Amino acid sequence: MSRLSKGIRTVFLATSACALSIAAAFAQTPPLAGPGTIEPDGTVVVPSFRLPPSDYLSEAAKKALPRTPSDPEEPMMRAVAAGQAGALRARMPQLMAPRIDALKQMYKVTTQETVIAGIPAVRATPTGGVPRANRAKILLNLPGGGFVMGAAPGTGMIESIPLAGLAGVEIVSITYRQAPEHVYPAATQDVLTVYRELLKTHKPQDIAIFGCSAGGLLTAETIAALVRDKLPLPAAIGIFCASADARWGGDSRAFGRPFQALAQREDSRGYFKDSDLSDPLVSPIELPATLAQFPPTLVITGTRAFEMSAAVNTHKELVKAGVDADLHVWDGLGHAFFYDPALPESREAFDVMARFFTRHLNLQR
Repeated sequence: MSRLSKGIRTVFLATSACALSIAAAFAQTPPLAGPGTIEPDGTVVVPSFRLPPSDYLSEAAKKALPRTPSDPEEPMMRAVAAGQAGALRARMPQLMAPRIDALKQMYKVTTQETVIAGIPAVRATPTGGVPRANRAKILLNLPGGGFVMGAAPGTGMIESIPLAGLAGVEIVSITYRQAPEHVYPAATQDVLTVYRELLKTHKPQDIAIFGCSAGGLLTAETIAALVRDKLPLPAAIGIFCASADARWGGDSRAFGRPFQALAQREDSRGYFKDSDLSDPLVSPIELPATLAQFPPTLVITGTRAFEMSAAVNTHKELVKAGVDADLHVWDGLGHAFFYDPALPESREAFDVMARFFTRHLNLQR
C-alpha cells in the first residue's frame, strides 16, 4: 500500500470513529420534537423543545436557575386584583429588608430616608463618606416594579446600594406615583419635580439618571420630557432591563414567559391604560429627533428577558441617531438578573454600570 493510500485510510478511520462517537452521544439524547409550522403572515409555531442552561453562565447562576415554574409577577397581580397594591408596595421595604441589609454590608453603604420636593426618597452613600472629588455629583434612581411596586426603600435600594459603593457616589432613589392609584404621566411628573430640585444644587453635567424595568423605561420617558421642556439634560443615563419603548415589542416579548416555563398572558395596560403607546413621550423610540438628543446611554439586558428585543432595538436606534450608547447582554439570564447579589453576573453588571457612570460623570475613587 502506498504512503498516500495509508494516509487516506488513516483519515477515513479517524473520521468514521468520530462519526460513531457523535452518533452514540446523540443516541443518549432525548429525541427532538417534530418540526413546527409557519403561518401565512410569517408567524412561526414553535414545537416544545428543551432549553438547557447557557454554557456561558457561572456555576452559581446555573445552580440558581429555578427547578419549578414560578411567576414573579403573580403576587403583584393578585394584589392589584384585590385592591391591595398600595398596601403591598408599602410593605416592600420590610419584605426586602434582609437582602438590603446584606447589600449594605457587602458594598459598605448607608441609607437615609428623606423627602425631595414632596417626593419620598432614600439616599444611599458610601459608609466612609463620598470622596471629596465626587461630592458635587449625584445619581437619580427610578426603582423598578412594573409601575406598581417600585419603592425607594425596596427595589430602589437593590439597584442603588451596589452602585453607590462601587462608584463612590451619592445616589438618591425616589418613590414616584404608580398604578393603580395613578396613571401616566404621574411618574414622569414626579421625576421632573425631583430633577428640577436637584438642578438647584447640582450642575446637569454632574447628574445621571438610571432605573431598572419600569424605572428604565421611565428614565427614557424622563429624557423625552426634558427635551420637550427644553431643560438641561443629565450627563448620562442607564436603561436597565428595559427599553425606550412602552410596548416592549419584538421576539423576546413572545418567548420571555415560555423561557420561564410559564404560559403566555395578555399584558395589562395598568399605568398606561389611558395612554397611546405610540406617543413619543410614552415610547421615545418613536421620535428619532428626540432620541438624537439623548445623553450617553447604557443599556443592560439578558437573552431570556422579555425586554431583550426592545432593549436591543433601543440601542440600535440610539446609535442610528448618533448617540453614544453602550449595550451589554448577559446570555442565559432573565429580567433584572442583577437583583440576586449572589451571582457573579450581578457583580459584573454593577461593575459595568460603575465604569460607565465613572467615565461620564468624571468620578474619582
